[in-house]
Amino acid sequence: MKCLGRLTAGSLLAGGLFGLTAFGATPLEEWLNLKRQKPKGYVAGQVKAPPRIDGKLDDPAWKSAPWTDDFVDIEGVAKPKPHFRTRAKLIWDKDYLYIGAELQEPHVWGKLTEHDSVIFHDNDFEVFIEPDGDNHYYYEFEMNALNTTWDLLLDKPYKDGGPARNEFELTGVKSAVFVDGTLNDPRDEDRGWSLEIAFPWAALKQKTPAACPPSDDALWRISFSRVQWVVNVVGGLYVKPPGKEANWVWSPQGIIDMHRPERWGMVRFSTQPPGMGVFKPDPAMSVKDLLQEVYYRQRHFHSQKGRYAGSLEELGWVPEGDLSPSRKPVITLREGGFEVRASRPISGGDEEVWRIFQNALLVKEGK
Repeated sequence: MKCLGRLTAGSLLAGGLFGLTAFGATPLEEWLNLKRQKPKGYVAGQVKAPPRIDGKLDDPAWKSAPWTDDFVDIEGVAKPKPHFRTRAKLIWDKDYLYIGAELQEPHVWGKLTEHDSVIFHDNDFEVFIEPDGDNHYYYEFEMNALNTTWDLLLDKPYKDGGPARNEFELTGVKSAVFVDGTLNDPRDEDRGWSLEIAFPWAALKQKTPAACPPSDDALWRISFSRVQWVVNVVGGLYVKPPGKEANWVWSPQGIIDMHRPERWGMVRFSTQPPGMGVFKPDPAMSVKDLLQEVYYRQRHFHSQKGRYAGSLEELGWVPEGDLSPSRKPVITLREGGFEVRASRPISGGDEEVWRIFQNALLVKEGK
């Protein structure tokens, strides 16, 4: 399967993993756009009684769960505001992670009926889940208004050579759609569609060391995307003319690529009921962003020189702010790649050390 999200493996490799991307931007230009976007946060509360998975978000379990912010363009709020509203909710219990969404849509349509079809060729809703925050081994789940689904696993992002494992299955997922109107009927105007998804913790546990179900206050990277196509009515049918689709998201990426987990939204899990928890940002975000910047600058340097820089001085970059010597990133060249190490102060006068590698793998030392 070569069609991977809004990118193909072929298009990335044709541009070169370290040169211009499929969008014609250099890695440095990509990072400058990415870092302008601050990931949004949400607190998912724990419920005692699960919702009924019927596509309607009218169960008591959903009542107190807050909505996310309305979705915006994938590149950020500087782009035009989406012309239809999209928003989502998250709750959980000991067995499942539940996601609900509401999509305003005057003409609800869908054509794809086979599981693991390339669902974004229809209007769709997409979920991205990366439990342990290392940029690797994340899940993608897409569904259309017919409740046709596509689940896949990525070992690492496409820009780092990661293949999409289309054969992978999130076993036991439940999903449902409710259409507020008439599906595939252009003779009237609809109000939209809503959906519910129940991800079993056992399925999400397959490729992560993170606890499933999560512990209280655990932080996961989760994001949502909506693909919206322009359609015409021809002979009483919805017909999609050639052209680009709109990409609307909860937490903007800064570039047209959902496969940058470092800019996905952040979800805190709380054992309190929905609506009770207060979101706390990732305390390690500053050091993670610092390492991400070195990573992207190394990719840019490689595109210019055909090799990686061995130091910040050779890279030609000085981090912003007054960092102590122990907190400045240190580059170590490895065979075929590099490692960058940086630390941040934590309680008790200790330091927490983080590392990033040439394949975007981001890990805490000793973990």
